[in-house]
Amino acid sequence: MSELKDLENELGRFRLRLVAAGVFVLLAFALLGARLAYLQVQRHEDLAAQAESNRTAVLPIVPNRGLILDRNGVVLATNYSAYTLEITPSLAADLDATIDALADIVDIAPRDRKRFKRLQDEGKSFESLPIRTKLSDEEVARFMAQRFRFPGVEVKARLFRSYPLGETGSHLLGYIGRINQAEKQKMEDWPDEDLANYKGTEYIGKLGVEQSYETELHGLTGFERVETSAGGRALRRLNSHAPTPGNTLTLSIDIRLQAMVEDLFGDRRGALVAIDPRSGEVLAFVSKPTFDPNLFVDGIDFDSWRELNESIDKPLLNRALRGTYPPGSTYKPFMALAALNTGKRGPNQVIMDGGSFAFGNHVFRSHGDKGLGPVDMTRSIVKSSNVYYYSLANELGVDLMHDQMLPLGFGRKTGIDLQNESTGILPSTEWKRRYYKRPEQQKWYAGETISLGIGQGYNAFTPLQLASATATLVSGGQRFKPRLVREIEDVVTHDKRRLASDALEPLPYRPEHIELILRAMYGVTQEGTSTRVFMGAPYKSAGKTGTAQAVGVKANQKYDASKLEEHKRDHSLYIAAAPLPNPTLVVAVIVENAGFGAAAAAPIARRVFDFVLLGHYPSEDDMAATRKGQSAAPTGTPRRIDDVPLLPGQASAAPLAAAPASVASASAAAPPAPLRLAAARTP
Repeated sequence: MSELKDLENELGRFRLRLVAAGVFVLLAFALLGARLAYLQVQRHEDLAAQAESNRTAVLPIVPNRGLILDRNGVVLATNYSAYTLEITPSLAADLDATIDALADIVDIAPRDRKRFKRLQDEGKSFESLPIRTKLSDEEVARFMAQRFRFPGVEVKARLFRSYPLGETGSHLLGYIGRINQAEKQKMEDWPDEDLANYKGTEYIGKLGVEQSYETELHGLTGFERVETSAGGRALRRLNSHAPTPGNTLTLSIDIRLQAMVEDLFGDRRGALVAIDPRSGEVLAFVSKPTFDPNLFVDGIDFDSWRELNESIDKPLLNRALRGTYPPGSTYKPFMALAALNTGKRGPNQVIMDGGSFAFGNHVFRSHGDKGLGPVDMTRSIVKSSNVYYYSLANELGVDLMHDQMLPLGFGRKTGIDLQNESTGILPSTEWKRRYYKRPEQQKWYAGETISLGIGQGYNAFTPLQLASATATLVSGGQRFKPRLVREIEDVVTHDKRRLASDALEPLPYRPEHIELILRAMYGVTQEGTSTRVFMGAPYKSAGKTGTAQAVGVKANQKYDASKLEEHKRDHSLYIAAAPLPNPTLVVAVIVENAGFGAAAAAPIARRVFDFVLLGHYPSEDDMAATRKGQSAAPTGTPRRIDDVPLLPGQASAAPLAAAPASVASASAAAPPAPLRLAAARTP
C-alpha cells in the first residue's frame, strides 16, 4: 500500500529549515564581521604594535659613564672598551659542559666560575652573564672560529670603569660594581622614568663620588630597533637612538696634594681633611689605608675581598667620613671659645695648674703631674693645660657644652656631598638617656663631665667635623657645607655648571674673641707644642696639637706606650689654619696610635701648607722621615710639584694632566654593540 506525501507541507518545512540556516549563516557572518571590525578598527593600534614587536625588538644601549677629574684636569675615573665572553643560561643546553668546552678555547679560571655562579644566583636565566672579561684579540678569534658549537654564548664589547691612579683617592672616589639583588629591589621603587633609564645597565656607583653623583655620571640610555627572525635571532638594525654620555665631574680635590699626603702617612692609619674656609671646598680628603677600586669594577675575587674585609687596619673604612675619634686637646680652642661666648670665663682669668684636678674621689692628671703653674686662656692653649679645661668643663656642664658645640658641627652631619657620613657623638644628658637602655646607665654623673673638657670621655667626632669646625672658627663664624664636586660639564653642550657650597647662617661670634683664640693658636706654632714643626715657615699659621686616648687608663696607672699593643696607643691629632690673618686653608689630621700630636700629625699638616702656599714638595729624605714619624720642620731641598710623578715610574706628572681632552672625546662615542636580543668608632 503506497503512502501519500503532503508535498506542500514538506516544502514548507524545507523552506523553514532553509530560512533558519540562512539566518544562522548571516548571523555567523555578522558576528565574524563584527569581530573583524573590532580587531581592525577598535584594536588596530594594539595589534599593530604587537605585530611590530613580534617582528622587531628594542635593545637598550647603555651610555658611557661620565669622567671624574681633579681641580687641575687630572683624570681620576675614566672608561675603556674590552671584549667579554658571555653566556645566556636559558639558551645553553648543558651549562657545565658548555663552560668546560669553553675552557679549552679560552682561559677560564676558578674565580671566573665562582663569579659566574654568583651572578647566576643573583640574576635571571635569560640574562646574559659574563664568564670571562677583557679577552685578548687572540682569544676572541679562537672563539669566533668555533662559535657554532656554543648556542647561547657570544662575545660582546663592553665598557669598563678604570681608575688610572689606583689606590690614590679611592675613598673619596668610591667605585662602581654590579647591581645586586638588594639594589634591584630598591630600584623598583624608583619613578618609571628613572627605572627605564637603567634598562641594560648592570653597574652602579657604590661609594664616594661615584655613588653620590650617580645620576650625573650615568647618562641617558639609548636604544636600537632590530628586525628578528621567528626564532628570536636579530637579522638587521632598523633604527637607533644614540645614548647620551654621563656628565663630567670636576672635583675641588688637588690629586697631587692627595697623593702626597697619602704617601706621607706611609703604612700608618689615619685621615686628613683640607678645606678652604672661604668656600667650603675640600682640597684633600685622605683616609689611610686605601684600597684599589679597580678590584671591584669587574667583581672582586674572594681572596682579595677577604684580605680587605678581615684586615685589622680596616682599609675599606672611610676614616675621614665615618671614623670617629676623641678630639683630644684639639678641642681646647673650641672650649675656650665657648667660655668666652657664655661669659663663664674671661681671657685674663688665671687658673693654677698644679698637674692634677681633683673631683670627688677621682684625680684627673695633666702633664705627668708636673703642672704649668698659673695659666690664663691664651697660655692654656699655647701650653695645652689640661687642668684649665677640667675646671672649665665643670663650670660649663655637659648640656651647656653641647649647646655651644652643636652649631660648630660637632655631633651632626656636616652636609658634605657624600653619602653615609657619620654623626659622631656630642654628649648631653638627653643623648645618654636615648643611647642607653638600662635606667642606671641613662643617668649622667658629674664626674663624666670633667674629661669632656679635654676632648676625651664620650666625645667622638670625625676628622671632617673637626676640619669643618676649625674652618668655622677661623672664619669668624661663617659656615659652609663642605663640597667635593665644584663643577659639572654637560658633555653634549659643553655647558659648565659651577656648584657653590651652601653658605649656612653665620654664628654670632665677637671678633675680639676669635682674634684671641687665633692669637693663642698662633702661639702654639711659636712657643707651644708645634714650635719645632713650624720653625722657619715663611707664613703665619694657627694650630693646636692633640693626643687622644684610644683606650682608657686606670686612675692608679700611668700611660706607657711601650707596654701597649700598637692598636691601643694614643692617637696623634693636629688642627691648623694658614696663612694668618686671613686663612685660605684649614687642615685637620689624625694619625692613629702614633702618640704625641706634634710628633706625627703636625709634620704632615706643615707639608700640606708648604705644598699649597709655597708650591713645595718635600724631599725624598724628608718624606721618608715623615712616614716614620721622625720629622719636624722640613729638611732637604724641596722639589717642584710638577717634577714629582703621580704614578711610580712616570717621567713627569704632565701626561695625566693633559689626558682629559682625548679621553673625553673617546668617552663620548658610543661603544660597539653587536645585534642581540635583550630578552664605628675606630681603634
